[in-house]
Amino acid sequence: MSTLKEQTEAKVAAGRAANPEFMKGVDEAIERAKQFEQGADALALGATAPNFELPNQSGEATSLAALLEKGPVVVTFYRGSWCPYCNLQLRALQARLGEFNDLGAELVAISPQVPDDSLSKDEISQMAFQVLSDQSAKVAVEYGVAWEVPEYLVNHMKVDRGLDLEAINNGNGNVLPIPATFVIDRDGKVAWRFVDVDYRTRSEPADIIEALKKLA
Repeated sequence: MSTLKEQTEAKVAAGRAANPEFMKGVDEAIERAKQFEQGADALALGATAPNFELPNQSGEATSLAALLEKGPVVVTFYRGSWCPYCNLQLRALQARLGEFNDLGAELVAISPQVPDDSLSKDEISQMAFQVLSDQSAKVAVEYGVAWEVPEYLVNHMKVDRGLDLEAINNGNGNVLPIPATFVIDRDGKVAWRFVDVDYRTRSEPADIIEALKKLA
């Protein structure tokens, strides 16, 4: 089985072959974001993770505090079900979910999408973990991973892909989370994290599992 990195790199390569000019623009936008240290305010190792209470795919409220009563929690932020890199990531996480659970951990994925729309008809609706809706990006802000998307990318989504983020995210049209992942121990502290403003780069499930093993 190929790693998530191999899958995302293959998708990037396919994108470069199909639309090199657009991908060059993405590279430049990401480089500018890195120069301005987007993601530099993300929760540090050892920091206390802010509690949250967000609706899941069924509209039921889920809180970090309640999840931590059962064991460590893996919190991953993703942009939305419209993002192909996110779909690769969530499928990879689903494939290793049993190992997370065997180590006593629960996984939650957070995006700005409204609950009724984020998981209605696509493959993500079959995932066996909770997907939470952070429409205002408030939790992403608290975790230091909110990113005001460059106009170049917003225009691409709207014009080339027909995506209306304001509708998808219930009014939030230009703030998306950096696809970051945090392993939070039972005491509510950040035990491991992955933060990269390049949305084409994701944490490897195997690395998350290794972090959980250290907590077991």
